[in-house]
Amino acid sequence: MSDRLIVVSSDCHAGLRIADYKPYVESRYHEMLDMAVPIQVDMMQKAEQSFLIKEINDQWRAPIEQDLTGAWDYNERLKMLAGDGIAAEIIFPDGITEMNTPPFGAGLGLSPRNAVPELQWAGAMAHNRWLAEFCAHNPARHIGVASIPLLWDIQQAVDAVRWCVDNGITSVMIPTLWEDQAPYHDRKYDPFWEVCEDLGVIIHFHSGPAPHPEYFGANWPEEDRSDSLPGAMGIYVSEVMWWLYRPLTFMIWGGVFERYPKLKAVMTEGGTVFMLPPWLRLMDHNYTDVHFSAKLGDFRSHLSLSPSEYFARNVAVGASCVPRRDLDLRNQLGVDKLMWGSDFPHPEGTWPHTADYFRETFSGLPEADGRKILGDNAVDWYGLDRVALQAVADDIGPDASIFH
Repeated sequence: MSDRLIVVSSDCHAGLRIADYKPYVESRYHEMLDMAVPIQVDMMQKAEQSFLIKEINDQWRAPIEQDLTGAWDYNERLKMLAGDGIAAEIIFPDGITEMNTPPFGAGLGLSPRNAVPELQWAGAMAHNRWLAEFCAHNPARHIGVASIPLLWDIQQAVDAVRWCVDNGITSVMIPTLWEDQAPYHDRKYDPFWEVCEDLGVIIHFHSGPAPHPEYFGANWPEEDRSDSLPGAMGIYVSEVMWWLYRPLTFMIWGGVFERYPKLKAVMTEGGTVFMLPPWLRLMDHNYTDVHFSAKLGDFRSHLSLSPSEYFARNVAVGASCVPRRDLDLRNQLGVDKLMWGSDFPHPEGTWPHTADYFRETFSGLPEADGRKILGDNAVDWYGLDRVALQAVADDIGPDASIFH
């Protein structure tokens, strides 16, 4: 076993500046894109001021402006990965951090709220075309997560998944929120689950989306109501993980993993050990305590496993920037579940101080567990090329001394 560790970041982000997606957008949408870009940029700038505290974000960015272009520039990205010791990365779309989100609401906050279905699909496929090109530089190291606005048209989503696979992408992100569209226990989505299972495509949910108007006001971000809605951000950050878990609650109870036992899903940047076990215990309680719920009728007989057993078999956790207190509780969830992520290029991530983070956070952790969390779990879950990644790790990876 090499002293150099294979590190896989389960949570990185990349994407072009909005206007730069134009070559990847079908020409029939160019005029609409030209009109939409200034509006979307203005809304993102307003959102940045309340979400990121612009002064703090600007101060963080000042010394690393060039490095941050790794969010879309491939050569800069290779420098970032080498500096962090990352052999491979899972690449999600981005949002407001670098103003590099896909157009028409097809980015990290993928949601049906205020979206035009045809345009959201156009923006998503523009990102997916660019992403396929970006990852093709080295498919062993760059695992792209395509944007799939599943809610509008199931057949279109099925076709998009097939396009993704044909173009080297085998991971997809679907909306966390469905608003007034059908939720994920609806059997109408079965063709989508089926194609993902058949083609080995992994479904992802990433934290961030939530009912923002409830927290920040109906006209946010155009209107700042922080004075009249005190504590809005505290409410948001306290609830945002619940919205991430909700799709899987519907999928587990809806029998999606019963009907499609080989379907894989990932929840990323999601509270990990201190929140997931109580959620699983709650669902298992409702599954096993028949007397308690007898008056509610039969809502279990279509399931052959308990909710926690489906979770153990079908779901993994992208544990972005995982703190040591979570690592110390790793066995509550299962050390095989956790996949570390750097969250580049977001200021809450470990970059550009990942090397220090490794030494501070993983010191004293059993090496076998640390290797799993930092890379081996992701290698197994995504079916990555271990030999190719070890060759990269032997050149740039951290060594096992971080555990000592």
